Amino acid sequence: MPKVLVVDDALFMRVALSDMLTKWGYEIVGQASNGKEAIEKYKQYQPDIVTMDVTMPIMNGVDALEQIVQQDPHAKVVMVTALGQHKLMKRALQSGAKEFITKPFEPSRLKEVLDQVLTM
Repeated sequence: MPKVLVVDDALFMRVALSDMLTKWGYEIVGQASNGKEAIEKYKQYQPDIVTMDVTMPIMNGVDALEQIVQQDPHAKVVMVTALGQHKLMKRALQSGAKEFITKPFEPSRLKEVLDQVLTM
């Protein structure tokens, strides 16, 4: 059962993602509401995969991604972004994000991306 860290500043989004992932057989090991928390929880839980929101208070998802990849070059992080953040997505992919998905997304698309990233 793959372990997932769900990172999003919106509680409803964390809950929605967690519910979907649990239904698909993933284990939610932690949730974080900003990039700083994400880095701490990544160290603590060592998840198999992370869903990372881009726009968050305190520290954004791309900065958090860069620090996580610095600690663990094999980290599997999927960025979850709003439309129109092309520059940030390019930076995220260059910084080690494995893939990204744009909100609003189809649950089937999210599952496809996560399953694909886990086999990388």
